[in-house]
Amino acid sequence: MKPSDIKVIAASVIGPQHLHKGLPCQDYYKHSCGKNFVAVVSDGAGSAKYGKIGARIACETLCDILKNSNFSMIREEIVRAIDVSRRKLLFHRLNKHKKEKNINHFAATLIGIVYNCGKGIIFHIGDGAAIALHDEGYENFSASLPENGNFSCETFFYTQDSWKENLRFKTIENFQKIFLMSDGLTNFSFGKDFKDIEKGFIVPIDRFLTAEKVHTKAVKALTNTLNNPQAKRLNTDDKTLVWIKVK
Repeated sequence: MKPSDIKVIAASVIGPQHLHKGLPCQDYYKHSCGKNFVAVVSDGAGSAKYGKIGARIACETLCDILKNSNFSMIREEIVRAIDVSRRKLLFHRLNKHKKEKNINHFAATLIGIVYNCGKGIIFHIGDGAAIALHDEGYENFSASLPENGNFSCETFFYTQDSWKENLRFKTIENFQKIFLMSDGLTNFSFGKDFKDIEKGFIVPIDRFLTAEKVHTKAVKALTNTLNNPQAKRLNTDDKTLVWIKVK
C-alpha cells in the first residue's frame, strides 16, 4: 500500500485536569503504512502509574507488527500484537519484579484500525471510539462505541487479565473517512445515547481537514479545536483525534 493513498491528520492535547496536577498527557497515537495501513490511539489510565508508557508501547507495537501482517488473518494478528505488547510490559525495566499483575501499572485503552484494499477492521478495548463515514452526507456511518464497566467512570484496559473478553472487532467497507478518538472527545462526537454523530463537531472538522492541503496548517487547526476553552470546559480529560481519509 502506498502512503499517498492515505491522508492522516492527528492531534493530541493535554486536559486541564492533568495540566493542573502537573501531569503529562496520557494519550498516545501512531500510524504506519506497509502492506496494510494501521492507526492506533491509546489512552493511558490516569490512575495508573505508568499509563503513558503503556499507551506508547501498545501503539508502537501494534503498528510495527500489523503494518505487514497477513490481512486474511488480521484478527489473530491483532490478538498476537496485543499479547506482544503485554509481554513487553511484563519485562519492562519499571516492572521491577516482572510480575504479570504489575502490568496494570501501565493500564491503557485501545482503539485502532487496520486497512487494506477497501476493507478495514476496527479493534477496540475500552472507552475510546471510532466513526467511519461512508459518504459526504454524514448520515451513513459506522461506529465503534465506548464501553465502560459497571460504572460510567470505569472502563477496560489491554493490561487486564480479561483483555481478550473485552476486545471488540468491527469490519467496515466502502468508507471514505474515519475518526479515531480517545474518550476525552466521545461526548463531542456523538448525540444522545450515541445513536447519531454530533454534526456540529464532526462535520466542520471533516470538511476543513478534507479541504486543507497544507499538513502543518491542518494539524495546527485541529489542535486549536481540541484545545479551545469550550472543549476544556466540557471535558477536562486529555483529547486525541486521528482523522484518516482513504482514496
